[in-house]
Amino acid sequence: MPQEPLPASPPTTPAPEPRRPEAEIIEQLGFEGMPEPLFVATPSKLASFEDCPRRYRHAYVDRPTPPKDVHWAHNSLGASVHTALRNWFGLPPGHRRPGELVRLLRATWVSEGYRNEQQERAVFAIALGWLERYVADADPHLDPIGVERTVAAKTSVLALSGRADRIDRRGDELVIVDYKTGRFGVTEDEARGSAALALYAFAAGQVFRRACHRVELHHLPTGTVVGHEHSDASLRRAVDRAEATARDIQAAERALDEGADPDIAFPTTPGTLCSYCDFRKICPDGQGAPAKQPWAAVASLVEPAQNV
Repeated sequence: MPQEPLPASPPTTPAPEPRRPEAEIIEQLGFEGMPEPLFVATPSKLASFEDCPRRYRHAYVDRPTPPKDVHWAHNSLGASVHTALRNWFGLPPGHRRPGELVRLLRATWVSEGYRNEQQERAVFAIALGWLERYVADADPHLDPIGVERTVAAKTSVLALSGRADRIDRRGDELVIVDYKTGRFGVTEDEARGSAALALYAFAAGQVFRRACHRVELHHLPTGTVVGHEHSDASLRRAVDRAEATARDIQAAERALDEGADPDIAFPTTPGTLCSYCDFRKICPDGQGAPAKQPWAAVASLVEPAQNV
């Protein structure tokens, strides 16, 4: 908004000119039509909006951020296994002995969300078995180019960054490796369709200045490895989609700044994911989905016959 004119000077001094409108100043300085600042994003941030704009708003726009009063056991399990593998590959190859896995997993174990100590101990034993089988099949001398490595790239719209579980060098090319610990197996379609993996590959190619087209999902519970070989064109399509999502977010945020109803600017996308949403308790639409116990997703690992 233009500022109020300054008070008039004494009669002996000419009155100052009123301030020009901001738009006129911008035009005279040559700033008119400048692009918006790059949208800072991670693959998970973009995916949050695509899954449910309301969830995105609660996580990234609302201040203060609504509290997350649920700690999910499946998130604790995934974080524990990922960190144990990071530390495993951080050891010198000669020190990567199977006996180290118990120590590494115990040191990184996250206890939140489990039904009770008995369930937690059972899941710990299962996770340890996954790790032991996984490293038994891995090249003991594997030297990844990055482990939980942050890669970043800029486009005309995005300042993109993300943390890849592992980046391997195979010949002259790089490979993105993503660990999975969910109950269900993985498919080649998931590897091909994963926007996050494609964006990691794009960014890794920019950071390391090496070709990076292959992405892989490593499912620890079953030992399954599936992959997909991207082309330059398919990586470009993933970037185009990310830029389109970023523009949608920017439009929603502008609408909010201009006084739009927050619930209209950021609508809900009700579905099965609502049962596991961190913000279900403050979302009337999300409350239509059945509530899940924090330990529900891991219960089938140790209690397959129990209806949760």
